[in-house]
Amino acid sequence: MSVHLNPPNPADLHAIAGVRIGVTQAGIRKADRKDLTVVLIDEGASVSGVFTQNRFCAAPVQVCREHLDAGQGIRAMVVNTGNANAGTGEEGLKRARETCVALAEALHISPNQVLPFSTGVIMEPLPHDRIIAGMPAAIAAAGQAGSAQQWADAAEGIMTTDTVPKAASTQVKIGEATVSVTGISKGAGMIRPNMATMLGYVATDACVAPMLMKELSLALAEGSFNRITVDGDTSTNDSFVVIATNKANHAPITSLQSAEGQALLQAMLQVARQLAQAIVRDGEGATKFITVRVEGGNTSAECRQVAYAIAHSPLVKTAFFASDPNLGRILAAVGYAGITDLDQTGIDLYLDDVHVAIQGGRHPEYREEDGQRVMKQSEITVRVVLGRGTASDTVWTCDLSHDYVSINADYRS
Repeated sequence: MSVHLNPPNPADLHAIAGVRIGVTQAGIRKADRKDLTVVLIDEGASVSGVFTQNRFCAAPVQVCREHLDAGQGIRAMVVNTGNANAGTGEEGLKRARETCVALAEALHISPNQVLPFSTGVIMEPLPHDRIIAGMPAAIAAAGQAGSAQQWADAAEGIMTTDTVPKAASTQVKIGEATVSVTGISKGAGMIRPNMATMLGYVATDACVAPMLMKELSLALAEGSFNRITVDGDTSTNDSFVVIATNKANHAPITSLQSAEGQALLQAMLQVARQLAQAIVRDGEGATKFITVRVEGGNTSAECRQVAYAIAHSPLVKTAFFASDPNLGRILAAVGYAGITDLDQTGIDLYLDDVHVAIQGGRHPEYREEDGQRVMKQSEITVRVVLGRGTASDTVWTCDLSHDYVSINADYRS
C-alpha cells in the first residue's frame, strides 16, 4: 500500500556519466529477489556521506565513515538488503571490511575506496560469503556504460519492506552545460532520520569542488530527509551519499552561494525531497500523506519541534487513519512540544482551507463536517500558526494504520 506513488519509469530517469550500476540476486535472505547492488564510480569523482546519529550504528556505517575519512577517493559502493549487519560487534565490522576487500580486489582499487551499505534484519550475522559470491554477476551487470535502466533496477534492488521502488531525476543548466541529477532511496518503516534516511543516493555529473561536497550533502539532507517521519524511530543504518562525477562541461562550482551553486543545489534538493516524500508515501501501512507546516515561530528549529510533536503523535496519526477530526489532539501536541513560553492564545490551526482554531480556541465558524471532509482526503496539510515570529518549517509524515502493526509483527518471518 502506498499513497499516490508509482514505480519509476526508466524513461523519466537520466543516466549519470561516470556512474555504472549492477544488480543481482545473491540469496542473502530470500531466494529469487534482487538483493545485491554494486555502484562503480569513475576516478576523479567527489563523494560525501551523511550517516545516522543513532549511537548503536551498524558496522557498515562505521566502515563508511572510516573510508571517507581516509580521503583516497571513493570508487565503488556495495549495497545488500535482507541483513542490516547491525548489533553484530567486531565480527560485523570484520565481515563488512572483508566485503570491501573482495570488491576492491575485483576492481583493482584500494579497500578504502569502497563504501559498504546494509539494510534488513538487525542482530544477525552478515552472510558476506553470499555477497562476495554474487559480486561478479553484479559487476558484469554494470557493464561498460551507465544507463537509466540501471538506476531503476537499483531502486528495486535496495528495497526491504518498501512496496514501490523509489527513484527521481531532473536536469538543470549550469553555464552552457546541461547537468543531470538522479537519485534512489529506500525506506518505509523505522523512519525518523536524524540526518538522512535509511538508504539514499543522489548523483550528478556536475563539476563540484571536493571541499564543497560535505556542505552540499548536509544541505540536501537537512532540506529533505531530515524533514520526514513515519514512526519516530531512527535507524541504525541511515546513510545518505552524494556523488559528483565532474563529467559535465562547465567550470567547477566552488560556492553554494553562487548562481551556479544555487542552481545545482535546488535541482538536487528537488530530487532529494521527491525521494524523501516517496518514503513517507510508502510508509508501512500508510493510507495518507500529511504535510505539517508550522509558521510564526521565533526560529525554524522551534517550528520543526512543534511539527515533529504533531507528526510523531500516535493519537494524531491514528485519528488521520480513521478520518476522525479529533483535532484537539493536534493542539495538545503543539502544547507539549517543549516551548516553555508558548502563548496558547496566539495559536491558529488550519486543515487545508478549513480554519479550525483561532487564538487557541475553536473557530466560531468551524464545523465538524468541514474537518471530516479534509480528513477523508489521501493528502492533507496541517498548518499551525504560533504567532511568535516570522520563522516557518515543514515536515512530512503519514497516518498510523492496523497494517503498520501487522507488517512489523511479521517482519522477520
